[in-house]
Amino acid sequence: MERGFPSEQFFTPDTSRTDLQADTGDEVACWAPHDMNKFSTQTLHNAAKARATIDSYYYNLMSQCKERERRRARLELALSSPDLNQDDKDRLIKQLVHRETEFLRLKRARLGKEDFTSVKVIGRGAFGEVRLVQKNDTGHVYAMKILRKADMHEKEQIAHVRAERDILMEADNPWVVRMYYSFQDTYNLYLVMEFLPGGDMMALLIKKDILQEKEAKFYIAETALAIDSIHKLDFIHRDIKPDNLLLDSKGHIKLSDFGLCTGLKKAHRTDFYREIATYDLMHKYSVDSKHRAFTWKKNRRTLAYSTVGTPDYIAPEVFQQTGYSNHCDWWSLGVILYEMLFGYPPFCSDKPQDTYHKIMNWRQTLVFPVEIAISAQAEDIIRKLLCDVEQRLGYKSGIEDLKAHPFFKDIDWEHIRDRPAAIPINVKSMHDTSNFDVFSETTNFDVKSDEEKDWVFLYYTYKRFDVLTQKGKPS
Repeated sequence: MERGFPSEQFFTPDTSRTDLQADTGDEVACWAPHDMNKFSTQTLHNAAKARATIDSYYYNLMSQCKERERRRARLELALSSPDLNQDDKDRLIKQLVHRETEFLRLKRARLGKEDFTSVKVIGRGAFGEVRLVQKNDTGHVYAMKILRKADMHEKEQIAHVRAERDILMEADNPWVVRMYYSFQDTYNLYLVMEFLPGGDMMALLIKKDILQEKEAKFYIAETALAIDSIHKLDFIHRDIKPDNLLLDSKGHIKLSDFGLCTGLKKAHRTDFYREIATYDLMHKYSVDSKHRAFTWKKNRRTLAYSTVGTPDYIAPEVFQQTGYSNHCDWWSLGVILYEMLFGYPPFCSDKPQDTYHKIMNWRQTLVFPVEIAISAQAEDIIRKLLCDVEQRLGYKSGIEDLKAHPFFKDIDWEHIRDRPAAIPINVKSMHDTSNFDVFSETTNFDVKSDEEKDWVFLYYTYKRFDVLTQKGKPS
């Protein structure tokens, strides 16, 4: 079964083939275009709905099976330890059996936003907001992402929302923000994730202006490992930028916001690229680097919260609409490194269409300001990331290409997350939001909503095993 929620083909009958034949040689009447008039619009809609529902149902079953297999494998690894006697082994087996039974019981219980208390809004975007919340029964603190269903339908983001939920469910590594629950009500979708009090890389860059090369090297190395972790799951992020690089309480990177993520086996539509590609691209520009840095910082947060967003980090092959692979994420990494060292991305402009024009003409527009000195290795790796796909680092051997570059010669890749972060994070409590922007309350979180579910979001609910079966309140 292919990864993720069914793509657009499930919502529209496939009329691209006229020679569909059954094994017997008979024509496949139900999908052949000349026989489409045999079925009403309602019948075709119901068929598409059934197909999407079945696909989602079995995808969830397979995911649950994989999770149980991983738990069993971890138990078998623990039981293989020579330090355990038979009583210890029996105790471990009994504990897992009890937790599995408890999980099956608890996962049937309904979960809704009334099970959480909102502390404050810590993020806002084009399709919703992120709140710091506390679970009523355990006291644990989470970041709750709330997405408006109406916007998902209107902007054709349904497939992307499903892809985001699927990768957060599958990713179980230290480089991706953990999702603990997902559920829905009549109007919204909810993703309950771990709260990372360090804020995001964009806030750090705005605060610091530029980073020292040693600091940038640390964060770029961790971001590369985060990108590699999702590539191993056959996903492309497509939206790697400082806004989506969160910092945990120790200052280490975690990748978030998979709203534009797509699996390699399915194409997910987005109006973002289509709108950018239709702009008038003939505008000429000429601005000095100091003005670029000033206008970039002035407008940066506004761009982050807008529907269009900022195209500064997107690879040229994504705009071309002729097909691309996960190598587009390595281009974004090069843009971020440039921004860390110079204070603004290499192709930034006051207007998105000008940025698009610069990206598509990167051979002429990629310049390095002489007023800021960087090492030859730093300039070289940026040039080898911001280039044609076939010459780009990561094209041949993925992250191994980057590890072999002289820029990273002193990076301990195996233990980087165990070492102190390049810039320490000051966190005073588990509710500390000092590293986030201040947002006003525009919606009433406490308004009760019924449980009516949109059929395209069936089986959206998810509950993580280790969180649902943990005991006790947080320290």
